[in-house]
Amino acid sequence: MKKTGKRPSLKVAMIPIIFMIIALYVGISILELDPHIPLLFSGIVAAIVALCLGYSWQELESSFLDTIRLSLQAVVILLIIGTIIGSWIAAGIVPTMIYYGMDLLSPSYFLASACIISCVVALASGNAWTAAGTIGIAIMGIGQGLGVDLPMVAGAVISGVYFGDKVSPLSETTNMAPGITGAELFEHIKHMMYTTIPALVIALVIYTFLGLQFSETQSSIAQVQALQDQLSGIFEISPWLLIPPAAVIVMMLFKMPAIPGLTIGSLLGVAFAILFQGMDPGNALSVMYYGFSQDVGIEVVDNLLNNGGIESMMYTITLIIIALSFGGLLEKSGCLEVIVEAIISIAKSTGSLIASTVATCISANVVACDQYLSIIIPGRMYSKVYKDRNLHPKNLSRTLEDAGTMTSPLVPWNTCGVFMFATLGVSAFSYAPYAFLNIISPMIAVIYGYTNFKLAYLTNISDPVQHVDFKSDADIQTEKSQNVK
Repeated sequence: MKKTGKRPSLKVAMIPIIFMIIALYVGISILELDPHIPLLFSGIVAAIVALCLGYSWQELESSFLDTIRLSLQAVVILLIIGTIIGSWIAAGIVPTMIYYGMDLLSPSYFLASACIISCVVALASGNAWTAAGTIGIAIMGIGQGLGVDLPMVAGAVISGVYFGDKVSPLSETTNMAPGITGAELFEHIKHMMYTTIPALVIALVIYTFLGLQFSETQSSIAQVQALQDQLSGIFEISPWLLIPPAAVIVMMLFKMPAIPGLTIGSLLGVAFAILFQGMDPGNALSVMYYGFSQDVGIEVVDNLLNNGGIESMMYTITLIIIALSFGGLLEKSGCLEVIVEAIISIAKSTGSLIASTVATCISANVVACDQYLSIIIPGRMYSKVYKDRNLHPKNLSRTLEDAGTMTSPLVPWNTCGVFMFATLGVSAFSYAPYAFLNIISPMIAVIYGYTNFKLAYLTNISDPVQHVDFKSDADIQTEKSQNVK
């Protein structure tokens, strides 16, 4: 739709952003509020700015409602993940994975193993949320039982699930990034390997080093045994209970969409709770909404068991709605566009252009509060600039994922950050320093930009993207020399 309001100046565009930063700092750090209210007031300020620019309330309302609609699939998945967590705990599925996992994994290499396992599951499912909501919660339980620092465990899980999500052809963001920029899907994935594989290797080395501090002592062995005894005393532990998570992974491998696949997994949890744990059908179904609850008087066990249900996801869903409303108002008013254009104007070299793209994606995750918007908005803004500078679109699509996809769970009020908090039970403030893959990926993207390493160029910027040939950096420098001569 054609915009009816006037274009904001850079100073005006920054008003809602500056207000949000101050409101979040004061609200969270000083008043000890959840981020909902500071973001709500930030949305009010963004709406006032847009109204002053000449936009009608009907336009603004339509805009932020459209933005919320973009997240409805994610909200539905979040609700289903809540039912999965509740039903899988009640069925003994999660306790069984924790029970056997503590036998197989040692504290000293647990963090690296957690990252690798999460990589595999997310690669198969094509969805970081699916992997975190299934194998992720089991890994958190195992880590707690082994005495490993939980923020470190959450960081390893998030590094793993976002690696798998980023490179899986089943992933929505992996399809979205090349779709927006005009790159081909598998060329995009291949190009991402140059930044993602080194980031994963570095992350695994760090996790291995950190894991050395968690040695297997007599006290930790006794703690593990005590936890296993508690779990086996409450639940029937059986290898048959591993069928539902295996079934979910198989369904994802056969490219079943996430919503029906996860729903089947949740219903299998209810069936197994009735068959293996002897639960009343009514109680087995009620845990899908209220979650599982059983207090045994041991903090570690209570933390593991009292979880899940649709009700537990309401905090996350309300934060998503408020955050996306704020992002939609900023986009409609043109504030985001003005800020991005100001950044582009100072990006003269290829390195500074890629660094600006990274900064824009991270800023979009902070301000627009959604992973999809951190890909869509910079993708639309930078697409022509990359082509004008003879850079192949897959450079842009790779950078969108290196910065947009990867940093989304590091922002506590971003949809991904709140999901991971709701699922893993650790806030982004705590796990972000240990999500090494997510931190390193944008850094490598910037380094490649300034060193001209592994960048693809167009032979002729007027050629259609899908039929281009590529020139190496050396070829381009040679041609430039010849032109000068």
